[in-house]
Amino acid sequence: MEIAVMGSEGLLPRALTIMSSVSYFQNAKNFVANGPTFNTYVSGADALQFLYEHSATGAMHDSEERFPPPMCHPGTREAIVVRIMDWYGYRTRPGKPIMWVHAPAGYGKTAIAGTVSKILEEAVGLDFSPLGATFFFWRTSPERNCPTRFITTIAYQLAMSIPDLAPHVETAIKRNPMILRKTLEIQLVKLVVEPFKAMGRLEGVPNRLVIIDGLDECINSDKESRVEKKYAEDQEKVQIRILDLIRTLQSYHLPLSFLILSRPEPWIERTISSWPDTTVEVVDLYAVGDHMKDVEKYIRAELTRISSSIEAHVGVGVWPTDDIVRNFVWKTNGHMLYASTAIQHIDDPYNDPRKRLEDILGSPFNPHPSLEHSTTFSSLYELYRQILRSCPASQRSVLVEVLEDISVATIDRHFNVNAGLRRALATLDAVSGRVPGFSSRAIRGLHAVLRLSKATNTTNAAHYIGWLDPFIHSSFVEFLMNPILSLEFAVDLGRGRRRLLRHCMKSISTIASTSGREVEEDHIQYALLAFRRLWIKAWSEEADLRLHEAEFVEMLQVLLAIDLATCFIKIFTRRETCLSPTHKSCRRAAFSQFSTKPIGPIDCEFGQDVVPLVEQAFRHVQSSLKGALLSLLGKSRQSQMTGYWWSPEFPEGLEFYLLWLCESKTDESTPWELDEVVNTLKKRLREQESCFSDQLVRELKHYPSSPWYRTMSSILEFVDTDGMHGRDYVDISIIVGQ
Repeated sequence: MEIAVMGSEGLLPRALTIMSSVSYFQNAKNFVANGPTFNTYVSGADALQFLYEHSATGAMHDSEERFPPPMCHPGTREAIVVRIMDWYGYRTRPGKPIMWVHAPAGYGKTAIAGTVSKILEEAVGLDFSPLGATFFFWRTSPERNCPTRFITTIAYQLAMSIPDLAPHVETAIKRNPMILRKTLEIQLVKLVVEPFKAMGRLEGVPNRLVIIDGLDECINSDKESRVEKKYAEDQEKVQIRILDLIRTLQSYHLPLSFLILSRPEPWIERTISSWPDTTVEVVDLYAVGDHMKDVEKYIRAELTRISSSIEAHVGVGVWPTDDIVRNFVWKTNGHMLYASTAIQHIDDPYNDPRKRLEDILGSPFNPHPSLEHSTTFSSLYELYRQILRSCPASQRSVLVEVLEDISVATIDRHFNVNAGLRRALATLDAVSGRVPGFSSRAIRGLHAVLRLSKATNTTNAAHYIGWLDPFIHSSFVEFLMNPILSLEFAVDLGRGRRRLLRHCMKSISTIASTSGREVEEDHIQYALLAFRRLWIKAWSEEADLRLHEAEFVEMLQVLLAIDLATCFIKIFTRRETCLSPTHKSCRRAAFSQFSTKPIGPIDCEFGQDVVPLVEQAFRHVQSSLKGALLSLLGKSRQSQMTGYWWSPEFPEGLEFYLLWLCESKTDESTPWELDEVVNTLKKRLREQESCFSDQLVRELKHYPSSPWYRTMSSILEFVDTDGMHGRDYVDISIIVGQ
């Protein structure tokens, strides 16, 4: 190195000290220091090597660090790949220079980016390389999870793929090697924009594609980063900064197009939405292609491959069967990451793949114990922990509470699929006394695992049944419910149900027969509909009751103070809303939850001080239900009401009441033949002039017969006697059954 120093002699020792501590000046030539200003010249051959050494080489699509790179399984994700290639257009620049492809975690974004990179890299018949540069962010890689080397990596690859650009990049580095320590905004101009401008006219330069994958994985955790501190605060700011860099680069109208793939984090979506429509094309990966078919194709191919190693064993039949494949595909919900992780877990030479798959498919919510220690599933669980840890530590207890609410509402089927998560959260906030928007803010960073938009997922099982399931994949629910896996983020369904039950009871305690007002508020309707299911779920197990007996007694006392008759009437005559699930899904849930003694476990031996309270509460519920049924049966007769004035819960309540009569009948009890509800129902079915029974039959005749028909057969036969004069016989079980 030749060094000539001009200016104050006092600067010489300090200048030499600075230069000796910077290793990259060892190849510098003709270094001149004028006072405090340093101009460093690097030879052309060393300039690109110098740039390479300051690049994140592991972030490139063909790096050793990423081997083997995730790729789309043959024959899958074809629709989105074709759409990207059609948008890019090779030589001609697309109408919109930026495409943003977004999807939740695990839907194959990185594999799509890798497949597009490979297609462009292997393109034949072209006199240029269409792949300009790639950068694959990765949360756990020190040089790929922060923006420090983003511009240098892009600039190096552009110099390699565009031969005419390389000399101008070299010149920029030779003039000022310290450019690599400047801000990213300055690097962008000096290493990319100015070299392109130095090429002269760019009209004839073929368009190159720059691929940026996993933007949400840029979390700026590099503690040694020399980026200015204001840019090293949190992942939201650093990801927005990357987007601003891309937008700035696009504004110079260079022969570059940009493909960005990421999760739909709110700050990313907000930033991109602020760009002009003529600049960016937004693609929801959810809406492109058939994810279930893609996953099925992948699963069939992989299971066939695995089965080839076990078919030679004695006693092994055809595996996998079509039923196994269908169940596997159904469990993935089109989630390719889950499918590939499960295949890795199954494909173990030291274990029976059939048994391992059986363990995976065996339980809808609780993962098999063997999965807790699976090295293949550990990556999926760690991904979930990373996503949850993006929430500020001070807010994690709040986050867990909201996730418990969502888990309870999902598993117990509290909301209709059309309600959407945002409205469901607003309802839960209101019923829980939280400030509006509380829950939405708590989970704002969980777009990767929760569907926050109102649009339903057509690949999700809940779409076909009717209840809201905002979890993008069932494995996340399993993860949350297993404290060994989710650690500080574990949810407790029992705790969540009891908390929601308390809030619902408080809400419905404001309802009184004298108020005369309609129940319109979402949270009141929710409290009315969810109250019974929450009580049965919360207190159906004796172990829970024993552990929380004081809380149980407190709730019994609150229950006795509620005007339940008015609540039942409000439920039986409620208006249809998108908050409540379809009645079919409610009824399915009711069959598994029903207890003829809905105050607590049937066989539980309550303490002597609790027994009177339990019996009093049961009588309160039964008499309130009886009063509501009589009121509505009488109301329909007096008003000769037409139309469907009752809700689906009305015949359900009637069914439960009749079943209670059967189950609680003793020698001392009043014969059900003298029961007011039974006889009122019998009279109502005899009345030819009223359309009530006709409407009720038409409403319910589509349901299958009640599973308790045998238990109630005596009552049904009594009610039906002489009850269908002048009309075709209709099985009365239709009226009270589902």
